[in-house]
Amino acid sequence: MRVKRGIKARRRRNKVLKMARGFRGGRSKLFRTAAGALDKALMYAYRDRRNRKRDFRRLWIVRINAAARMCNLSYTKLIHGLKIAGIELDRKVLADLAISDPSGFAQIASFAAHQG
Repeated sequence: MRVKRGIKARRRRNKVLKMARGFRGGRSKLFRTAAGALDKALMYAYRDRRNRKRDFRRLWIVRINAAARMCNLSYTKLIHGLKIAGIELDRKVLADLAISDPSGFAQIASFAAHQG
């Protein structure tokens, strides 16, 4: 018996074209071009979900270091002092404190300075 694949193939192509919506030119209109562009886009998305975590951690460290130096401390001494003091604030919270509540951050920094 002959098998007609039209419906399945069309469904697969439409799925790719739907995901490629918003791409420019033939990358959103032509199946073969769209499939290649979509593969690449999904690879970048997968990679950059991990890179985003790295980038934010680097940003938080830069902000904490800048705030710590305003309190005459280096970043490493601040983190070491917090660890000895048993203060378990992560870098995201510390960076947010450094921006939103500089006086509160200064108190934490002075506490860490006395420990280290």
